[in-house]
Amino acid sequence: MGPFLLGFVIFFGLIIIVTGIFTVKQQTAAVVERFGKFLSIRHSGLQFKIPIFDKIAGRVNLKIQQLDVIVETKTKDDVFVHLKISVQFQVIKDKVYDAFYKLENPQNQITSYVFDVVRAEVPKMKLDDVFERKDDIAIAVKEELNDAMSDYGYDIIKTLVTDIDPDVKVKEAMNRINASEREKVAAEYEAEADRIKIVAKARAEAESKRLQGQGIADQRREIARGLEESVDVLNNVGINSQEASALIVVTQHYDTLQSIGSETDTNLILLPNSPQAGSEMLNNMIASFSASNQIGEKMKERNRAKGIVNKKDKNYKKPPQEDQDNLEY
Repeated sequence: MGPFLLGFVIFFGLIIIVTGIFTVKQQTAAVVERFGKFLSIRHSGLQFKIPIFDKIAGRVNLKIQQLDVIVETKTKDDVFVHLKISVQFQVIKDKVYDAFYKLENPQNQITSYVFDVVRAEVPKMKLDDVFERKDDIAIAVKEELNDAMSDYGYDIIKTLVTDIDPDVKVKEAMNRINASEREKVAAEYEAEADRIKIVAKARAEAESKRLQGQGIADQRREIARGLEESVDVLNNVGINSQEASALIVVTQHYDTLQSIGSETDTNLILLPNSPQAGSEMLNNMIASFSASNQIGEKMKERNRAKGIVNKKDKNYKKPPQEDQDNLEY
């Protein structure tokens, strides 16, 4: 074998080795065909194929993938909404052949099934139910996809309703409703707080009035007791109840005037409130002084009759010597 032929054989051998060896990444499967016919599925690692005869028809991703599908549909109460459905799927490792050869575009197939299920389920629900039962929608989509896609070598891991977006006007109306509900609740709490304040204030006022009334009653009771004692004292010196009452009233009247006059910072002035009041006040004062003098004279006469003598009296006359021993000074 000449040097040229040897060099050609070596070069051809290197080409075969280089083109025949290939690697498959982790979580990936390679589909090998020979003359256009399926030959085998190669998994991760260093692999070998016959150059020219064998070729890699494609590689299948075995990782979990996610497909987001936005579906526009109408609810039972005629509200158009956009639902975002997130589908997590994976090629079954033992069914790489079905996943590669049976479906041209698995994403489009999944999207079609999602549209079909969502548009069959959502029109049965009202808008509020769509928000409350979004998990039911996701479960229905997952079950339908599992039944359909398992024959094609795909496993549906999870389906999620990640967004529900109603029409703009409907959303504004819902926001107004929520705001009104919150204002209603706030008003109820404020009203309850005001009611508690009013009840507490009323109870405090009632207690204050009760204590005030009790104080006034005690005050009047003490005044009455004092008046009773004053009348008793005057009765003991020979003044009847009517005269004693008149004397007490006059005394309290002048005591009140004296207490008012003794206040240096007071601005209170007592004035008659009618043209006749001045003369009536003067007559009453004269009558009071006259009554007081009469009462005093009667007290003196009674004291003399009882043998009680006041030597300072201008009408006092010294009695005879035989009667002096019977007098009290």
